[in-house]
Amino acid sequence: MAKAKRVFSCTECDAQSATWVGRCPACDAWGTLVEQDVQAVVAAAVAKSELVRIGNVTSTTTDMMATGISEFDRSLGGGLHRGSVTLLGGPPGIGKSTLLMQLCAAIATPQGPVLYISAEESPGQVRQRAQRLGCIHDDVYVAGETTLGGVSALIDSKDFRLVVVDSVQTVADTTLPSASGSVTQVRHVAHRLTQHAKAKGLTLVLVGHVTKDGALAGPRVLEHLVDTVLAFEADRSGELRILRATKHRFGPTDEIGLFEMAAQGLRPVSDPSARFLADRRPGVPGSVVMATNEGERPLLVEIQALVTDASGGGNPRRSAQGVESGRLSMLLAVLQEHGGLKTFDKDVYVSVVGGVRVNEPAADLAIILAVASAMKKQPISDELVAIGEVGLGGELRRVSNIDRRLAEAERLGFRTALIPPMDTKTAGKFQIVTANEIHTAIKEGLAVRPSVVD
Repeated sequence: MAKAKRVFSCTECDAQSATWVGRCPACDAWGTLVEQDVQAVVAAAVAKSELVRIGNVTSTTTDMMATGISEFDRSLGGGLHRGSVTLLGGPPGIGKSTLLMQLCAAIATPQGPVLYISAEESPGQVRQRAQRLGCIHDDVYVAGETTLGGVSALIDSKDFRLVVVDSVQTVADTTLPSASGSVTQVRHVAHRLTQHAKAKGLTLVLVGHVTKDGALAGPRVLEHLVDTVLAFEADRSGELRILRATKHRFGPTDEIGLFEMAAQGLRPVSDPSARFLADRRPGVPGSVVMATNEGERPLLVEIQALVTDASGGGNPRRSAQGVESGRLSMLLAVLQEHGGLKTFDKDVYVSVVGGVRVNEPAADLAIILAVASAMKKQPISDELVAIGEVGLGGELRRVSNIDRRLAEAERLGFRTALIPPMDTKTAGKFQIVTANEIHTAIKEGLAVRPSVVD
């Protein structure tokens, strides 16, 4: 009989070693190597599937389950899919448990029984939160369980429409020697729960911890196992919560849901553009409004710039909040070369008001105009919205979904748009000012002001 092979695996990073050592050679953790059996005989592989032309494959669709929480459904393209596994990650205190308790109550009302398994809090603590949120419902079941066997038994105890496990890092399989939260445990528990949910056609939501860098804690395979990965994060001001799908097998990953935290829980923000522009002061130099796209939703945000004499001698500061710092440096170089405005001896500060991030090139023109307005101390029209990408040659380039952006701007009362030349059809009295080069855009942008002519 062949002697069974032995291998030592690290419970923290899952690295393997042929012999036991006190310190893991991969992650430098002490006392984390445990012995495991390795099967020596590999059975002959037999293909059990037959070849089928892709056009002859029967397509399968999953039923979508709308939750009734508008911003949650928006981020997922309509709702949760039956039989899917979703991983929700976010920093401590962001509101993950609050969101999921509201989700359970929203689904239980029209769909049927749901199960909330808390491996971090007692059922009494969960009940207190549910009472504060107004989520007490006869079809919402709560259990406190930290073992994989116990969680599996609870899932099989009733025909649940939704099961929430909070969190996957605190559930452990007692047959494994490693502690809960280790790489081995998290990978094994997530794999078993995913298999269980797929076999039952059950909709499962797992809560995942994040590291100090904001990444999901645990092995990378955790994100590959599930169907959907949701990131729950706060804006820079801390007032808004942003729900973003970073992986979604059933739809796009560029949609976001916006919430605000209140005493009664998370409330969807139905009109984020109006919220972002609510505190805008008219007639202030360095302020420009641009329309960005988040999935199918256009958002109007204010970009502010401040230009002052350099305070650090020969090292002027470049500070960017909400936009990429590298992009800002590039735009300042273009502004100097093709716009005639020199900032090499100036401190330049650019910020997207409201705490949102704008990562698309469509914000280039607004940034350029904001910096030019701040340098010249000339305000830009409060009724103007600027949209356009800036090239290294000083030209303005087209952006996608321009009609959708302009429609949102018109809805909020903007009447003038500075955009690159393109075939654009707009409704109502919206005035389109087109420009093709940076110096032309600066002139036209600074000229379009109420009762002011350059």
